[in-house]
Amino acid sequence: MTEPSLIFPSQEFRKRLTRLQSQMAEDGLEALLLTSAADIFYISGFLTRFWESPARPWFIVVPAKGDPIAVIPAIGADLMGRTWISEIRTWNAPDPQDDGISLLADTLTAIPPESARIGVPMGLETHLRMPLADYHRLLQRLGGRQVVDATHTIQRVREIKSPAEVDKIRHSCDIAARAFARVPEFASAGRGLDAVFRDFQITLLQEGADWVSYVAGGAGQGGYDDVISPATAQPLMKGDILMLDTGAVCDGYFCDFDRNYAVGPASDTAKRMHDTLWQATERCLQDLKPGLRATDVHRMLSEDIRKGGFDPGSGRLGHGLGVTLTEWPSFTARDQTVLRAGMVLTLEPGAFDPDGKGIVHEENLLLTPQGAELLSPRAPETLPEL
Repeated sequence: MTEPSLIFPSQEFRKRLTRLQSQMAEDGLEALLLTSAADIFYISGFLTRFWESPARPWFIVVPAKGDPIAVIPAIGADLMGRTWISEIRTWNAPDPQDDGISLLADTLTAIPPESARIGVPMGLETHLRMPLADYHRLLQRLGGRQVVDATHTIQRVREIKSPAEVDKIRHSCDIAARAFARVPEFASAGRGLDAVFRDFQITLLQEGADWVSYVAGGAGQGGYDDVISPATAQPLMKGDILMLDTGAVCDGYFCDFDRNYAVGPASDTAKRMHDTLWQATERCLQDLKPGLRATDVHRMLSEDIRKGGFDPGSGRLGHGLGVTLTEWPSFTARDQTVLRAGMVLTLEPGAFDPDGKGIVHEENLLLTPQGAELLSPRAPETLPEL
């Protein structure tokens, strides 16, 4: 009988389980406790917007051998039952006296020996999605079992994308590309930035996004200095540079790239910024290869931007991408992560003038043994004019 499965065939998830248990063995873990939406979706295919409610915790336990066990609120039993996960243990949640902790403790203590190491992701770009008080209660019930950091375990597995995952990300990029192509339909001088943001989200949904978790951007004369604030009703003006950036989602996988537009003729400085970023990104795309470190990419992009006469800024210049909008590694001066074939990455350099105004340019790519393969269609070499 064929296993039920969501998003991908069950064999895709079984391959992930094999890789995860192999990494667990290498890291000396007898069990792995997953609590975040991304990790639970990655191993199960359990995809829901119900994560927006903070009222209930959700758990999956991955043993060193055998299939994962879902320990979840009863409201999720039907959906989890449509995934390939067969062992599903539930409680009626929320329960202010015991919100699944006894059930989770019983599950964990029944799997590994009393001296076992249980992994929980604890490092950068992880979070514990359960009340801290309940986590302490869980630790008290685990006896002599040691809970250790499993960030390395989950990240080394998730950072390499399967062909099926790459296809999902490429599809999300195609949706966003079609939406970006329609920006001139609703963005022009005199239109409020908030209206442009709303119409961009509508367009992404019309083009096939399941939801739009992230829309950011900015606008300003000759460039912008803020790309994370909510859009205001300030109208676009001639001489502005408009940037829109999206993390649209399809089947649980994100794209994350931006596009820039000049509102009327662009200034010479804005044109030089755009050209500097386009050329720096082009050279990086040509030189990117497995074996480089994340810090090497940061250095390559920074050097080219400075050669163009601009400041690259103090933030990261790209990152990983997948079942969350941003994943590891980060292209910073201090990230020593070695790049491997199969990673999906973004290049996101910025060029800023002495006043802090600038432009940010982002593309999405797959790192192959031969180098970079674009997943987002390449931005225009010349800054588009609205």
